[in-house]
Amino acid sequence: MKRAVYQDLSLFSVPNDFRTRGKALTQLWWIVQGTIFKWSPQFMYGFRVWLLRCFGAKIGAGVLIRPSARVTYPWNLCVGNRSWIGDDTVIYNLAEVKIGSDVAIAHSVYLCTGRHDVESIAFDIQAEGIEIGDEVWLANDVFVAAGKRVGRGCVVGARSTVLHDMPEGMICFGSPCVPVRLRTIKGSGVRRTTAVETLENAGS
Repeated sequence: MKRAVYQDLSLFSVPNDFRTRGKALTQLWWIVQGTIFKWSPQFMYGFRVWLLRCFGAKIGAGVLIRPSARVTYPWNLCVGNRSWIGDDTVIYNLAEVKIGSDVAIAHSVYLCTGRHDVESIAFDIQAEGIEIGDEVWLANDVFVAAGKRVGRGCVVGARSTVLHDMPEGMICFGSPCVPVRLRTIKGSGVRRTTAVETLENAGS
């Protein structure tokens, strides 16, 4: 009986325009990231931001990026103001990753814009962007899948797997991640009202 073939990796190839930049620039960035970026002392946040900007990243003021964080393609990265990107975080941005302002990304978070076509014998590669809204906290070991959005003010608990969009102003966790309760902020009626409205709209 002939066995079915589900995937044949000898047929796999990366489309010529997939990186949106040349191979030489891509390799140069990976060398820079694996050496002077990674070896830079922790306090040299401005230097690492400068390096990323040199390769096309759009990064706001007051951003703190740890030296062990990894960015696949800087030209596909956009970060707002005062955001933090923690140790061993991977931004696998084959497509654009947008990170808002005042975002706290903890250690070992993985933002994955890539995936493969499971119905293609050639295992074709695909990419879809990720958006992390303002004032989000992604706790340790969170995974965010391609094409997903985490709404403003959302908290995603440790080791959660985000396979769907997460609503604004909610505390969410699990694998798969789901909204669990409102995120309430003392002395901030505006944010609580927004979160309540989001929850009501989601249920309507």
